Amino acid sequence: MYRNYAPTMSPQAVAAEQQRFMVKVYNWMTAGLATTGAMAFYVANNETMLRLIVQNKILFFLLIVAQLGLVFYLSAAVHKMTPSQATGTFILYAGLNGVTFSFIFLAYTASSIASAFIVTAGTFGAMSLYGYTTQKDLTSWGSFLFMGLIGIIIASLVNMFLNNPTIGWITTYAGVLIFVGLTAYDTQKIKMMNVLGNEGTPEDHKESIIGALTLYLDFINLFLMILRIMGDRR
Repeated sequence: MYRNYAPTMSPQAVAAEQQRFMVKVYNWMTAGLATTGAMAFYVANNETMLRLIVQNKILFFLLIVAQLGLVFYLSAAVHKMTPSQATGTFILYAGLNGVTFSFIFLAYTASSIASAFIVTAGTFGAMSLYGYTTQKDLTSWGSFLFMGLIGIIIASLVNMFLNNPTIGWITTYAGVLIFVGLTAYDTQKIKMMNVLGNEGTPEDHKESIIGALTLYLDFINLFLMILRIMGDRR
């Protein structure tokens, strides 16, 4: 397993540094989720904005494209950004995500959304804790989970044309398993690849933003899968 620290560092120093970094990652992830939730709730309760998005398919498509563009841009160019640019890009992405997620409040009851969020938070927390504390190297999970992710993406795209409920449910349950595994895998990867000893540097901040984005995406996708399974539609 890859460990990015000098061999002279004591195990106690390594553990303390990793804990500090992961707390920073979780804090930024939480900020992203809060931004998404607040924006989704605001748009869902703003009739003018909601009507504008619902009635304008081109605008909705542009929002999706903008979100994908921001994710790829942040992932590819973060090392060239300033810390404030990386932070701003991440929060902007989370906000745009909230705009498109406003439809959730129209499709599902508020109580089922809250229940799905609680289940997601508990599941995510348990698997992230496992990824953080386990001594088992989870590197081998990566290729398997990535292939599974590609599989459900392709199946979902095909099912947009077939509209087969069975395929839809299979991809949903498979998606839950994949993102549960990714939560543990990504947590361990972020923990072990952090450059230890660079606390307070721009690189440390940008590393925490990328880590937060990764776990944010795991949480959001897991939430959407669980919501589809247990959500009460309006």
